[in-house]
Amino acid sequence: MQMDSSFWSDFKSTMKIKSGPNKLLENYLDPIDFVKFEKDEQNVILTLGVPNRFFYFYANENLKDKIYIELKTAYPDLEINIQFIITEKVNQDYNLSLQNILQNSEQIFQNLPATQKTVFPIERSHSNENINTDLTFNTFVVGKNSEFAHAATYNVAQNPGIEDYNPLFIYGPSGMGKTHLLNAAANHIKENFPHYRITYISAERFLNECVAALRRHEMDKFRQKYRENTDILVVDDVQYIGRGQAVQEEFFHMINMLIEKKKQIILASDRMPKDIGLEDRARTRLERGLIADIIMPDLETRIAILRYKAEKYNVRMAEDVVNHIARISKRSIRELEGNLKKVKMFSELQGLQIDYDLVKKILSNHETQTMISVEEIQRIVSEHFKVKIQDLKSATRAKQIVVPRQIAMHLIKKFLDKSLVDIGKAFGGKDHTTVMNALGRVKHLQQTDQDMFKNIEELESRIHNITGV
Repeated sequence: MQMDSSFWSDFKSTMKIKSGPNKLLENYLDPIDFVKFEKDEQNVILTLGVPNRFFYFYANENLKDKIYIELKTAYPDLEINIQFIITEKVNQDYNLSLQNILQNSEQIFQNLPATQKTVFPIERSHSNENINTDLTFNTFVVGKNSEFAHAATYNVAQNPGIEDYNPLFIYGPSGMGKTHLLNAAANHIKENFPHYRITYISAERFLNECVAALRRHEMDKFRQKYRENTDILVVDDVQYIGRGQAVQEEFFHMINMLIEKKKQIILASDRMPKDIGLEDRARTRLERGLIADIIMPDLETRIAILRYKAEKYNVRMAEDVVNHIARISKRSIRELEGNLKKVKMFSELQGLQIDYDLVKKILSNHETQTMISVEEIQRIVSEHFKVKIQDLKSATRAKQIVVPRQIAMHLIKKFLDKSLVDIGKAFGGKDHTTVMNALGRVKHLQQTDQDMFKNIEELESRIHNITGV
């Protein structure tokens, strides 16, 4: 193993790909430079340079553990130490103000104050303060897309600890209402079973706490918090657990112990357990409970949700306006609410009444946007088959790469109707004949290979949930 500036550049790119669209992470990760690499038989010291003291503080508090986890996952047999030094290398692009940080922090900190995200007090027994009291079952609009997940979550909240519903695992694309259901369950349990100790946490924070406890030799405190002082465990964004081997191990034993004690576990993820990257025993443990999915709501449900949101924000809209916003907001409920807020803000700033023509003008760019990109489809396929996007674009002919590449080409053709030439360009400059052969191969696989048919069907379903088409 040899680390150098080239390695570090590739490593940063991989971290950003895994984190998805995350401007705050990019702003702080990009200016961190490789300085030196030292290694003996079992230990590695990676020295990284940051431009100033402000970056030094942020990197130590918020990035060090993330970098450590990624390196440890790639090199589990090495004892890795990471240290930052201030290089005073000035780059105007990275001269962020505190205001910039606060404005962009929602992506990483999920509405928590930054001070709560830089310190992980593992001695606290439960975390009721993380529960959003506005998100209840009464404020959740149930549609065909979510009626099973809603019913399952409500039943668990009414009867925590039922064996057949433990753990309850809710999955679906981002912005569909999973977090709402988690908070609704926590609020319901808190109200009806006040003696229960509820721990509500994001998986990313759990991961950070676990790594911090490992580094500080405080695993006893960590385990006491989650295994001994928790009656109801609610974890959002469980897909992040797949990032670290040591964290997976701890997560598995924690889940097992809580279930044995009849403690209720409620989890949410943007993908099914088999697609998270968990070890088999952890995956099967999650699959033994109840799995409920949430997909993109149909037009009728989107209209109902929009009406509810409009009433909440005191926005009056005619029926044709409601139908138009609901029709073009196909990606997620979060997008639906965002478009409503955009219309509300524009009308208030301009002093104009909300009507169909005004909304058409405000959201005109939104209507013409492609609801999913080539890059997003490549990312979805790479995550599903656990291959790198770079490999999909490479010239390798290994079967474990060729088949996912061909399926990605098929999906791009089906959902974006790109030309064969454009598809070839998106995969490292493949010629149109190669793309044509790939499309024919996928069609054959769908007819002859049942497992591959299910894989393609699942991928098409995921993309449909995003695009609505």
